[in-house]
Amino acid sequence: MSNVDLTRRQVLQKTATIAASGLVLSTTNAIAGDVPFSAGTARPKFKVPANTCDSHFHIYNSKFPAAANASLVPPDASVSDYRRLKDRLGFSRSVIVQPSTYGTDNSCMLEAMQQLGGDVRGVAVVDTSVTDAELEKLNKAGVRGIRFNLARAGATTVDMLAPLSRRVAELGWHVQLHMKGDDIAKHADLLRSLPVTLVFDHLGRIPQPDALAHSAYAVVSNLLSAGKAYVKISSIYQDTKVGPPNYEDMSALAVAYLKSAPDQVLWGSDWPHPSPGKHGKPDDAQLMDLAADCAADAGAVEKLFVENPAKLYGF
Repeated sequence: MSNVDLTRRQVLQKTATIAASGLVLSTTNAIAGDVPFSAGTARPKFKVPANTCDSHFHIYNSKFPAAANASLVPPDASVSDYRRLKDRLGFSRSVIVQPSTYGTDNSCMLEAMQQLGGDVRGVAVVDTSVTDAELEKLNKAGVRGIRFNLARAGATTVDMLAPLSRRVAELGWHVQLHMKGDDIAKHADLLRSLPVTLVFDHLGRIPQPDALAHSAYAVVSNLLSAGKAYVKISSIYQDTKVGPPNYEDMSALAVAYLKSAPDQVLWGSDWPHPSPGKHGKPDDAQLMDLAADCAADAGAVEKLFVENPAKLYGF
């Protein structure tokens, strides 16, 4: 029996467990309406916990110039559009992540944080030229980490990881990594040596099939189990070989992380899905349901959507 077959059965069993505990509303969930860059119109089928946090999304606004070397310049995706996603999915807390499009100019992100107000945090992009005053300004604005998008050429490099990690450690920030699995394995010793909490984007970008056998999975899993890292269930459509609606290969990876380190896993929408892969824009409610189905029980659902992000981002 394959890992994929086993995980499909586990997901179905967990869905039944969550339903029995009263977390599922119904199989005929209410219609919420269209959201830009999202397929479908239905709300999630499970009862979204109070204070649920979307730990990964982006805002794009063409009034802010793209970086000269930007390789990805998506269409505008506004705060107003994102509020429609919040209303449809039923979450209240948000973490906006600076995309590669704007390099180290965090102006678009900071404006969006002001517009959203309240329960919002940010993850910025800086390079080694950043001043202490700039870092303090970002901290006061609600930024709680810096991102290294090493999956595509941009503002940051591997050589910046150690010096910038030391600087943001003084602020109590984390370092977020968008790094492909092969590179995680290649730089495992460096990652283990960094003096900060690490956050791996998009389930670690571990290649399929057989992600659980890849050496990067062991690196990420060991860091999670040691409490030195978090991983996000987000953007599962990038690396899947199976595709929607159940993404069985990526679900197997999510289940493995949640089973081994339930206190170290986060959910993120990755709206507006700037790299949707070959399957096109996803159904965000469906992806949120899938993340909930991968959790072992109601307690794990609460950790995934509420407790873990509250601890990391300081809500």
